[in-house]
Amino acid sequence: MFRGAAKITLDDKGRVVVPTRYRERLLERSQGQVVVTLDLDGQCLLIYPLNDWELVERRLMELPSLQPESRRLQRLMVGHATDLVLDGHGRLLLPPELRELAALNRHAVLIGQGSRCELWDETRWNERRDAWLKSETSSTQLPGQLDSLSL
Repeated sequence: MFRGAAKITLDDKGRVVVPTRYRERLLERSQGQVVVTLDLDGQCLLIYPLNDWELVERRLMELPSLQPESRRLQRLMVGHATDLVLDGHGRLLLPPELRELAALNRHAVLIGQGSRCELWDETRWNERRDAWLKSETSSTQLPGQLDSLSL
């Protein structure tokens, strides 16, 4: 399970050192093999252990291909999916195209999201996080599955 946030730095080659707590999980779960892809809204990159990505990919490809929204998801998420392997120093070399699409600069934030991590440009993350913290969501906008959840 990936949880928590960690500030990280991209080096000049586009490599990121994966924090130890995430690295151990990736090595345990998928021998360091990951898939990196673009998030649905193009704001960040998603990093999945290979095994978990294969389940997501299978479900995406089972969506009805005649529906434009399904094709959009398939094109963005599967079309940009890139296989990567942690190197001996616990780094991932992010492809330039994905770095550009997610507007990743030198300073980034890795956000644990259960079975995956999100990689955000630090400035973009701070702006989005602050906007989410300020927004007032009414209970009618929340998914019905949250009705029985107590926090």
